[in-house]
Amino acid sequence: MCRRPGSVPLAAQSPRPSPWRCPAGPGCVPRLPRGGGSSARPPLLQPVGMASRPRSSPCLFWKRILCIFFLPCILSGFSPRVKHKKNLLSGKAQPQLSQYSRFIWSRLTPLELRNRSMGLQTESRVGSNPYFTLEGHKFLIFGGSIHYFRVPREYWRDRLLKLKACGFNTVTTRLLQDPQVNLRTTDKGFVEAVDKYFDHLISRVVHLQYRKGGPIIAVQVENEYGSFYKDKDYMPYLQQALLKRGIVELLLTSDNVDDVLKGYIKGVLATINMKKFRKDAFQHLYKVQRDKPIMIMEYWVGWFDTWGSKHEVKDAGDVKNTVSEFIKFEISFNVYMFHGGTNFGFINGAINFVKHAGVVTSYDYDAVLTEAGDYTKKYFKLRKLFGSILAVPLPPLPELTPKAVYPSTRSSHYLPLWDVLQYLDEPVMSKMPVSMENLPINNGNGQSYGLVLYETPICSGGQLHAHVRDVAQVFLNETTIGILDDSIRNLKIPEVKECQLLRILVENQGRVNFSWKIQNQQKGLTGPVTINNISLEGFTIYSLEMKMSFFKRLRYVPWRPVPNSYSGPAFYRATLRAGSSPKDTFLRLLNWNYGFVFINGRNLGRYWIIGPQETLYLPGAWLHPEDNEAPLRHACRSSAAGTTRPLRSTS
Repeated sequence: MCRRPGSVPLAAQSPRPSPWRCPAGPGCVPRLPRGGGSSARPPLLQPVGMASRPRSSPCLFWKRILCIFFLPCILSGFSPRVKHKKNLLSGKAQPQLSQYSRFIWSRLTPLELRNRSMGLQTESRVGSNPYFTLEGHKFLIFGGSIHYFRVPREYWRDRLLKLKACGFNTVTTRLLQDPQVNLRTTDKGFVEAVDKYFDHLISRVVHLQYRKGGPIIAVQVENEYGSFYKDKDYMPYLQQALLKRGIVELLLTSDNVDDVLKGYIKGVLATINMKKFRKDAFQHLYKVQRDKPIMIMEYWVGWFDTWGSKHEVKDAGDVKNTVSEFIKFEISFNVYMFHGGTNFGFINGAINFVKHAGVVTSYDYDAVLTEAGDYTKKYFKLRKLFGSILAVPLPPLPELTPKAVYPSTRSSHYLPLWDVLQYLDEPVMSKMPVSMENLPINNGNGQSYGLVLYETPICSGGQLHAHVRDVAQVFLNETTIGILDDSIRNLKIPEVKECQLLRILVENQGRVNFSWKIQNQQKGLTGPVTINNISLEGFTIYSLEMKMSFFKRLRYVPWRPVPNSYSGPAFYRATLRAGSSPKDTFLRLLNWNYGFVFINGRNLGRYWIIGPQETLYLPGAWLHPEDNEAPLRHACRSSAAGTTRPLRSTS
């Protein structure tokens, strides 16, 4: 039996509590992954400090197209001075940090940047390594990644100021998007989707380019295509698609060290990704381009976590030493992640090398800033390093975002899922099961995330067979029968005395963000459902996207008092009292097994007893003064052994 939902304590975190195990007891924080929502569009590069879905098959879920570099103007003048007799790629250059004059930040002042004629470019001269220039001045990129869509809008400025105060001069981000069909090819359906998407996207960013007075200094065409390589014409097509829509800044590609030869485009700067510095890592890059500066597009300072795995961490000293090596050899780099943030809602990704594993809600990534924007050992080590080589003092550290510990709260009312069905949008009636992406909803665009409930009457038992993505709970009327997933596709249905309602509740636990498997990521029931090899027909299909409008509807329906025990899927309601001035906090769910938490209609993400994440980040900016409504969608699920394991406090 599932234990009756217990208290839901909320607590502030210390500088960097573990998201998996709270060292400070009942209050602390979680963190998370890199692909998790993973693959996204090409990064945009922007200087720190500067202000300023197509449809083929109904729903779009691919996410790896556009990355942009933004450059912060006041910190943009990195001008290293060091003598090199040999190119790094020859393996003979051995400069030391002590050989540098201090980096000069003052050459590219806001006054000088008013008239812009030369964006980010590359130069190569006899007697020196190739290098980047910006407005004609030598420029070494110290970049950090921040995914704006994983950070509450109210905190964007805070995270950028902390990036600048650490000593970085560039920020990269990704733009979320997602088409389907023959992904990442010049297949007609896919390029039509990409073109339609680019028509909307590029028109919104083209005026933000550096040479037009904006912060964008470079655009990455695609991300790690070399690991997917399927169509030699695809990357050149994307390059031309960007150029003809007005992109004038430097274009780049980004690939893992061993995939550069398959992922680069002739005439486009190739960059590489790595987790540690190795001189032999540049051999393939050297075959592609000898006369260009080296750019590490993603230097992984951590990694993402998946449910049921161990928590990933990386030593701060190793990160500092690697960055020192980059600087020593005049290698431009981008720290991935400077600040990871949170996979709010259902935007987490997944991996599937042996079996499907969803990325956890936190995208802390063991990054330079924590999920909640707090400083770390990595931050202070990098700040000290950057400060030692810059001619101008770094800005003062921004204050930490205030945290608070709130009183525990207990759910008082609940609604079984079956009571909620009447408050959903009209169900889809279909002869056969339909995947969530192909549901005729959302103006023909289908369903992207969440859960789908399939119902059909049956009048006999037997061997049930169904292919589900990713996990399904199976019910006869309101009685739980069992679980289906990637590895379990058959289930014994007991004999019934009279016709009953077979219910299959399928959850999308995240789409794969890497490898060729991104091609087959339809969710829900993805084929016929049979009992004793006879196909079932006549399905009623409910979409459970759990949008804000859905929770507004639930405010006005009668809720039931919470019983001593209830084993089915349900929504539970509690009230969080945040006082007159709400602050950031972390939600720890004691005696809960699995589900999602919503605050004032916002989806904080998934919680799961198997870890490693143990708490959910709750931004104070999303709380109202005084009372806050906190519905929890709770699904009691069985373990592999068939027994339910209630979540218990580890404090």
